[in-house]
Amino acid sequence: MIIFITGGIKSGKSRRALDLAIAEWKPSARNPVSFIATAEALDDEMKSRIMRHREERGRLAGEGALALIEETLELDRALAAAGGRALVDCIPMWVNNLMYYKREEDFPRILDSFIAGMKSCIIVSNETGLGNVPFDEDTRRYNLLLAGANRKIAAAADRVELMVAGIPLRVK
Repeated sequence: MIIFITGGIKSGKSRRALDLAIAEWKPSARNPVSFIATAEALDDEMKSRIMRHREERGRLAGEGALALIEETLELDRALAAAGGRALVDCIPMWVNNLMYYKREEDFPRILDSFIAGMKSCIIVSNETGLGNVPFDEDTRRYNLLLAGANRKIAAAADRVELMVAGIPLRVK
């Protein structure tokens, strides 16, 4: 089953994904689930955020229950290496990284390969379609890439949820 979770920033997407992974897959140190993290710690705030997320995952899933794969660019390769079950958090950081490292031309190839490799996944993303049109070109380009990824992943997913204030709404 492929589950796609989208919603606004800080709407509870990551926690929902983790709760579903624990309930559906019952990970343990003997039977871990792959956790693909796309964020890169480029500043102190991001380092702190990543550390808080790691601590939360260990506390909720149990130590060793999640096999961490950190991959900022080659999301398709990370998924292939993950094995049978993977929680991917998050698509927006992956798109951000592609732009930051000037790899936008790789976006269609990596995305299509990632989608083709999805088997048993929970994927987290941000919903970009609820805001206004950004003033600057880079942000508009980012929103177009992320929206394109969201549409393709949602179309391939068995289930889509929209998080609103910590409450999951079933979309598909």
